[in-house]
Amino acid sequence: MAYDEQLADRIRDALGPALPEAVEKKMFGGLSFLIDGNLAVAASGKGGLLVRVAPEEVDRLIDGEFVTVMTMGGREMRNWLRVAPEPLADDAVLGEWVERGVRYARSLPAK
Repeated sequence: MAYDEQLADRIRDALGPALPEAVEKKMFGGLSFLIDGNLAVAASGKGGLLVRVAPEEVDRLIDGEFVTVMTMGGREMRNWLRVAPEPLADDAVLGEWVERGVRYARSLPAK
């Protein structure tokens, strides 16, 4: 499944002031947005959004229904969350997730 191009456009809109520093790269079957070489968010090829978050935020953000830990190759990626498409229909919710991913990417050393 290809990533949702409308979601990718909405991510670009949500990036707002961070857009000039964001680099887009096709990865993991989707379209990823990197800040200083660090992945922040991605329009997933499986639908929805992948968001990189601070490890200490993971347990608080998981709801088991719409927000789950990303699994790749059968392995949980603890500071990557998968957000289902349903809550992302709200631009404000999408914006919160994008900002969370950008904030964490900016906290990491540039690559």
